[in-house]
This record gives sequence, structure tokens and C-alpha cells, in this order.
Amino acid sequence: MTLNASETLALGAGALWCVRGVQTLIPRPILAGLAVALCVAAARPFQVEFTFDTVLRDLLITVFFTTVGLRASTSLLKRDGARVGVCLALAVAGAIAQNAVGVWMATLLGLNPLTGIVAGALTLAGGPATALAFGQTFDQAGLPNSQTIGLACAVFGIVASGLLSAGIGEFLVRRHGLRSEGGSANAQAARTGSALDTVGLLVLAVGVGSLLSRAIPVPLPGHIGAMIVAAVIRWTDDRRGQLLDERTLAVISEWSVNLFIVLALVSLKLWVLLDLALPLFAILLVQVLVTCFVAVVLVWWFLGRNYEAAVASAGWTGFMIGTTANAITAISALERRHGPAPGATMTVSVVGAFLIDFTNSFVILTSADFVRRYLVN
Repeated sequence: MTLNASETLALGAGALWCVRGVQTLIPRPILAGLAVALCVAAARPFQVEFTFDTVLRDLLITVFFTTVGLRASTSLLKRDGARVGVCLALAVAGAIAQNAVGVWMATLLGLNPLTGIVAGALTLAGGPATALAFGQTFDQAGLPNSQTIGLACAVFGIVASGLLSAGIGEFLVRRHGLRSEGGSANAQAARTGSALDTVGLLVLAVGVGSLLSRAIPVPLPGHIGAMIVAAVIRWTDDRRGQLLDERTLAVISEWSVNLFIVLALVSLKLWVLLDLALPLFAILLVQVLVTCFVAVVLVWWFLGRNYEAAVASAGWTGFMIGTTANAITAISALERRHGPAPGATMTVSVVGAFLIDFTNSFVILTSADFVRRYLVN
């Protein structure tokens, strides 16, 4: 059974509506998407197969990251610039650690050491888009079917991130009795402009950003260009225009990321996880445990040991084992329960959606070159 783009979108929105009253630590879009994915998997033994048109899924994630750029006010970037630098350093260190743990585990279990990178920073810190982008590179380096392995690992990371990320932040908030300061979010929301101008500038950023992404020589997800263009528009508007409306951006941001998460999970083939060899599953399990430990102990400490740090730690966990959409979903869930954390949202968005993609590309290529030279026979 094939569902076109509008039918797939309707299914995702319907799933979100169906779980609206469920009380759980798992973010609502994660719960909705997993529920549909489980139903799709349960139908397979009865020879009922579903195919989903994902064109709107890809557009939604581009729209979301465009809103991230349009909300990147110069005042907020100045205030949180140091935190962004620390978070990026922790993310790069985490990606290197994921590759080191992955290669060590792969060697220990008798697998090709390159498998450890695929089950490391390539798919966990990188996500499915990075796995697709570097698949041919690892095939040529000596790891056949690396794209298939990478997508399976990315599926595992997305599911694990959806289940664990918000819980990391909840644990830190409750353990340390933290509270939101709240003031910055109110100040940010006070900005008003034209809803029509906001939507028009967003569409412009998406279009121009698509052209820019194709012009960048480094293999990166397509939304990077849109976010860069959107940030330039915001900085220009801060100085001259005041056309952007913060409430409109907030609504578009929330709906686009929530629907993206649902559609991403709806189209995931969960049975692929069942086909993973036990050694590969062991590598991924150790990776998730190590990443969560680093988030609770080191990320929380280095980011300031306050409420914003707790929420940012949840977001860091989200994009380091899943995607930035997982991270923002976890942050949104924590903000609804405990209050706004605008600094954490900005930090995680900039690092997880933009900076880590640049730096992780070099971490992956450097690690792969080292393994190919010294560890692969």
C-alpha cells in the first residue's frame, strides 16, 4: 500500500492527535511515530507492506532549521557564544570518543574496524543523512554495504535518542532541584512583526539555501544552506527591518519539528534492527551508555551546572546519538514541564544542526584514514 505525500502527512498529524493525552517521559512525536512504525512492522507477516512518500518529511526538517536561523538573534548569540563553543568542543570530543569506542569494540568482536566508525560518529553524531553521504566513501575504503549498515545504526540511534534524551534532562532537573529563570524566553517572545513577511522570508531562505547547499563542496545535509541564509536574514533584520514575528516562527518551528519526527519514525523499517548482528548491537549499546554517562557527568558540569545546562545536556544527548530533531523535541518536552530554556535551545540548535556537521565530517574522514592505514589488513 502506497501513501502519497499528503496522505503520509495526514497519517503523521493523526498519530500526534491520537497520543495527545498520554502522559509519559517519551516526547509526544516520538511516541506517535513509534506507534505507527510498530503497526507497520506488525502488518508485515500478513504480507501488508506500506510505502510512504517522504518528500514532505525532508521539506519539514529544512523548514525547521530555517526557523532556527531566523530565530538566531544577535543578542542571544552574544550572550550564549561561550556556551556554544563549549558545547561544540564537547560534541567534537564525543564524536572522537564514539569512533574510538566503536573501533575498539569492532576489533574486539572480530569485525572490520571501519564498522566501528560506521557504528560511531558517522551514524550517531552524524545521523542518517551523514550515513548516506559517506556510504560510498566507506565502500571504497573496504567496508561493503556500509550504507545499509549505517542506516540500521542510525535507526537504532534515533529510537534510543527518542527514548532517553528527555529522561537525561529530567533526571538532572530533579536530582539538583533546578528551576527555569524564564526571563530570556519572555524577552525573546516579546518581539512582534508581520506574519506574512515572516513566512515570505522563510520561503526565500529555503529556496536560496537550497542553491547554497548544492554549492558547498563538503558533503553536508541539505538544510545547512537554508539555515545559513536564514541567519543572515535575521541579523540583517535585527539591524534594519524588524519584519520577523517571533510567535509565528515559534509556531512554525514546533509544528515542523514535531511532524518531521513523526514522519521520520513512520517511514523507519524497525525490523531492520532485528537483522543487526549481535556484535553490532553490542557496539551500539555500549555507545549509547557511554554517551549518556558523558552527558550526565561531563556535559552538565562544563555547561554550567544549572537549569540551562541540564536541558542542554538532554539536547546534547539527543543529537549525539540521534538527530537534532530528537534533541529539540527533548528540549521542548522539558520546557513544557519546567519552563523555558532559550539559551539551551539556541546552543543545541546551532551546534547540533550546523557546527557539528562541519566538524564531524573531518572527524569521520580522519578516523577512517587512520583505521585504513594502520588497522585494516
